[in-house]
Amino acid sequence: MRALKAGARGYLTKGKTGNNLIDAITRILAGLQFITDTVAELLAVEYKKDLKTDAIKLLSDREYFTMLRLASGESVTQISKALSLSVKTISTYRTRILKKLNLKNQVQLIRFVQENHLL
Repeated sequence: MRALKAGARGYLTKGKTGNNLIDAITRILAGLQFITDTVAELLAVEYKKDLKTDAIKLLSDREYFTMLRLASGESVTQISKALSLSVKTISTYRTRILKKLNLKNQVQLIRFVQENHLL
């Protein structure tokens, strides 16, 4: 991943055959990229992480901290008292959070926070 991010045009592990090396060289000389299936899978995982990170950046500070409190099990009423805001405001934050992160419910929100190690 580091090599590709640094500008490498291809990546081939030592365990690949000579034919793979020839294919890699041919593709790179033709101006294309060369990656193995394993590297493609790693890129896909990294891409998904980037999408999640970008989605988190869309949240305002209040929405972000509301998300963390919701994921830790606090109710909308508890959060509203702690932040000295109305229940309606916190509910609005919750709705915006779900929309911005493309989530459907509280369970998905909790899973999202856990998967991204935000708590």
